[in-house]
Amino acid sequence: MQFSFLTLPATTALTLILAAACSACGGGSSAEAPPAPVPDTWAWSLPEGFSPPVVPENNPMSEAKVELGRHLFHEPRLSVNGTLSCAGCHASNLAFSDNRALGRGATSQNHPRNSPGLINVAYNLTLDWANPAPRTLEAQMHGPVFNTSPIELGINDSNREQVLQRLKDDSQYPARFAAAFAKESTPIHWDNVIKAIAAFERTIISANSRYDQARAGTSSLSATEQRGQQLFFGERALCAQCHAGPNLGGGAFAATNGISGSATFYNIGLFNMGGTGAYPEPNRGLFEFTKRLEDMGKFRPPSLRNIELTAPYLHDGSAATLEAVLDIHAAGGREVGNGPYAGDGRANPYKDPLINKIQITEQDKSDLVAFLKTLTDTSALNNPRFSDPFSK
Repeated sequence: MQFSFLTLPATTALTLILAAACSACGGGSSAEAPPAPVPDTWAWSLPEGFSPPVVPENNPMSEAKVELGRHLFHEPRLSVNGTLSCAGCHASNLAFSDNRALGRGATSQNHPRNSPGLINVAYNLTLDWANPAPRTLEAQMHGPVFNTSPIELGINDSNREQVLQRLKDDSQYPARFAAAFAKESTPIHWDNVIKAIAAFERTIISANSRYDQARAGTSSLSATEQRGQQLFFGERALCAQCHAGPNLGGGAFAATNGISGSATFYNIGLFNMGGTGAYPEPNRGLFEFTKRLEDMGKFRPPSLRNIELTAPYLHDGSAATLEAVLDIHAAGGREVGNGPYAGDGRANPYKDPLINKIQITEQDKSDLVAFLKTLTDTSALNNPRFSDPFSK
């Protein structure tokens, strides 16, 4: 299959003549000049194997909305104390992760889970480490915005109007919201904040790594990297059994041309507290939502695109390196020798049987790491359309 670009037809361009509000407040975008009019159009430019992602009917794409979403994604004034933006846990130069073991909210409270990267997140049928319910970016975003335990951005009934007022008082946001939601007389509200950020996140698409270039015939992999690729897709390492499809990730790949794969969650034997199969609260995986014991410790495998940049790894950030992750898989799980989490994860009764079938040597691990590093797409990390608009 040759490398190609797929483009959706753009809607009729409308030139929006906007008068920027003159009031200003401190922080964020207030020091910038008023925004120039942005046409209410959108056209996808997509790599091989990627049809356009699914877009909800009530949140159509437009240039104005995506640009508003980029500003809001990087806007710390959207948090309770004005200290944390979405990008605080999902930085573009780190493949939209944060290099922390656990995410950290605006009030410095740790999240119980690692912050996942957002590259190609629009194609994920499921959008959480273990919660199968949110199926759109809009639905998922209610968690980080409004969660009270753990606190992430920290918005609640007592402060939500105050936070919105920061946007209304800004020199740019009234005009940006008016352009993005032109049919609304009062467009600055939380539903539209979430819609704009979701629209921006749908554009974070990456498929120009050395791996992709080699598949397209415009580059080549070294002998070590090729051995790693063969292992990845082969019957000894079995990586592609859980990290499959164009996203090289777990779960289904959902696009406008249909859904491939299924929503999958796996227990890889990280814990076996007291020999009962238990995982520590509140990180008990899919079990937290289904209450079925066989779902204990099951988590969604992440996309491996740009995986070199998103350490530490696993749902709890407990593996510092790719080598450490491969060691766990090769051993059939992880033994925790002492403390409240003590137990031999290799004997976890709910562990997926595929884990025991992995047979790789130390050389294999080295080759696999070399291949995984070919999945880094530096062009996405440096794309100005994803960058912080407030950066000096």
